[in-house]
Amino acid sequence: MKKIKLGDILDVKRGASLSGKFYADQGERIRLTLGNFNYPSGGFKENTSKTNIFFVGEVKQEFILKKGDIITPLTEQVSGLLGETARIPENNKYIQSGDIGLVIPDENLVDNSFVYYLISSPIVKKQLDAAAQQTKIRHTSPEKIKDCEVWLPDIRHQKFTGELLDVINEKIKNNNKIIAELESMAKTIYDYWFLQFEFPNEDGKPYKSSGGKMVWNKELKKEIPVGWKVGNLYEITEFINGLACQKFRPVDYNKKIPVIKIKEMHEGISESTEYVREDIPEKNIVSDGDILFSWSATLETMIWAGGKGGLNQHIFKVIPKEYAKYYVYMQLSAYIINFVHMAEARKTTMGHITTEHLIQSRIAIPPKKITYIYEEKTQGIFNKIICNSRQNRELILLRNFLLPLLMNEQIRFKERM
Repeated sequence: MKKIKLGDILDVKRGASLSGKFYADQGERIRLTLGNFNYPSGGFKENTSKTNIFFVGEVKQEFILKKGDIITPLTEQVSGLLGETARIPENNKYIQSGDIGLVIPDENLVDNSFVYYLISSPIVKKQLDAAAQQTKIRHTSPEKIKDCEVWLPDIRHQKFTGELLDVINEKIKNNNKIIAELESMAKTIYDYWFLQFEFPNEDGKPYKSSGGKMVWNKELKKEIPVGWKVGNLYEITEFINGLACQKFRPVDYNKKIPVIKIKEMHEGISESTEYVREDIPEKNIVSDGDILFSWSATLETMIWAGGKGGLNQHIFKVIPKEYAKYYVYMQLSAYIINFVHMAEARKTTMGHITTEHLIQSRIAIPPKKITYIYEEKTQGIFNKIICNSRQNRELILLRNFLLPLLMNEQIRFKERM
């Protein structure tokens, strides 16, 4: 191994400055944002937090990226984002914006996949964190990335490392596709039943299209089925906020459980996870199958599948009030999407969802019985989602465990036969 600077083996180029007047809700090309980094799980994701993701102005060809191009953030929207990497999934669709760096490996000196993982390895991320410009929102630059020092193994070890980590990531990616398809199935049924009001009537036929009675509701400004009521999210569920971890730090003789933060919501339990005493209040303990709601930063819901833990601040544990769990989960997920879109329409920052927001929410609430029929219909779908989510967390833990060992050649590959 030899010690080098990243600038010896790669280049990093900043993206284009894109004028907001050309942002659009539809178009041929999408402008990349920090929301395209699937942090902290890693890799690329479509940005669903914004609607005006298209860019319809002119842009130089050099900023229109190709499939397989490696990108990295130059701005830290959330703590830990600097040093993340993603690969562009499609040719001529994505535009590199100013917050995004394009990583260009010298393929005569280094393996492309190895570079992808090297930049997101702890040794590089720590250097970027230390050198980041100390402002409210921290920044790095192509020069600071290229100035990071690393140990470079021989090309054979690079290629094997890249191949192994690619296999793990491909399995994670395939699981995510399955999860997305399953969630889409659950959402399709939810929309059909609770938005189009085609839940099964007493004869098992679609309610509205079979002549089910509807009544105009002034608050929602639309018709809803007779027997439904209008209320807020607190009428169907209870929101339990997480605890201040520092008040429950364990000592040697205490039994302890991991703290569930936003990072753990994505990655599961890792070596960097903090711990609290096991005797925290029961309401703040999280178990598999619980609904978690990140009301700050990421604004998302999930069905937890990472084992027993203690809930951190900025996350609600959602406990349904007599309504079926998966109905509550889908209703809350739909609310978050609407909340984000409304914030964008008002051109305000999303910030976080407060108790006041939840109280002010207005939703059509069906009879409890219908929600349990929905849960019975979708139970198998959600069981598979939980199973694949649990497998992904195990794969992410394996990948994150192997990454620094492979980068430092603490793990070596045998010669292939």
